[in-house]
Amino acid sequence: MDIPNFVIQDKGAISREFLKRELFTFVEACSFIQNMAYGRNTDKNDLLTLFVENKGTCSTKHGLLKQLAFENGDANVKLFLGIFKMGPLNTSKVSETLAKHNLDYIPEAHTYLKYNNCYFDFTRKGSSPDDFTSDLLMEVEIQPYEISEKKIEIHRAYLNQWLNDNKGILYSLEEIWAIREQCIRDLAE
Repeated sequence: MDIPNFVIQDKGAISREFLKRELFTFVEACSFIQNMAYGRNTDKNDLLTLFVENKGTCSTKHGLLKQLAFENGDANVKLFLGIFKMGPLNTSKVSETLAKHNLDYIPEAHTYLKYNNCYFDFTRKGSSPDDFTSDLLMEVEIQPYEISEKKIEIHRAYLNQWLNDNKGILYSLEEIWAIREQCIRDLAE
């Protein structure tokens, strides 16, 4: 199943930004976003920041694409937040940090698109749903305005439950969050 390839209409601020860049279809927009650098944005609540900073994360990139689909009347493109087992096999750049803290994996939040129950990941060049779907622990549909505070709330609640269920992991929620932050820095390098 392919992502829909609708023609982008001048129906909102995000649509206009793609049209300014002579990107006229949703597939062209997805490719543009996937090839954009990976990095945290200064304001996750303003999706137009991606066009200024020429970078984005899984949250801001997919939130932007979901909003583009919404502006153009395609309600079948869904934004999802999943929690997956981030470990050395699916995310090699975090191997050293996890080994240093004696962790096999850490539950990580990932944002992606679904269309007709098929997964799409435009986080970075070469990224694919195969990178995380086999390690998916849970998922929930969200809206672009929920990629900041709500995403963190869901992720921290999951981590807290994970720590409660795994008494052998002797880290507090704040310590696990700090280890996770180091993993995210590892990914940005």
